[in-house]
Amino acid sequence: MLINIYTDGSARGNPGPGGYGIVLQYGKHRKELSAGYRNTTNNRMELLAVIRALETLKVNSISVVVHTDSKYVCDAVEKGWLFNWNRTNFKGKKNADLWRLFLALYNNFTISFKWIKGHAGHKENERCDQLATNAADDTTNWLIDEGYESGLYN
Repeated sequence: MLINIYTDGSARGNPGPGGYGIVLQYGKHRKELSAGYRNTTNNRMELLAVIRALETLKVNSISVVVHTDSKYVCDAVEKGWLFNWNRTNFKGKKNADLWRLFLALYNNFTISFKWIKGHAGHKENERCDQLATNAADDTTNWLIDEGYESGLYN
């Protein structure tokens, strides 16, 4: 079983209103998710998109390919930086709250990351971008990024 996850994050002003967009694909099945936040950063939304996508998966021990235009997220995992940050308890690193959530999910799956160039016409990345920016603009449904707004993300 292989699930393809496409993600994107957005923040207006960075920091500012933000959102994430997700497309999950398994065979012919497809699901889209998004949410907007009143104050956050682009990197937090890029990472939160991956976390929310993994949280929706109902079966552990499956193979997942995460397609993202975020070098921050992709390189942190694929180049092993994240695991070094974890060993040092994320000393001096931002978004530790979200990285810890990611790590709690990471071992449940066989995950690989594939970086794709953003705004380059990739169908699913463009859709995720649209979902993320629409969510960031939807002031009636904004959520609160507690980690960011409380300052506990460092």
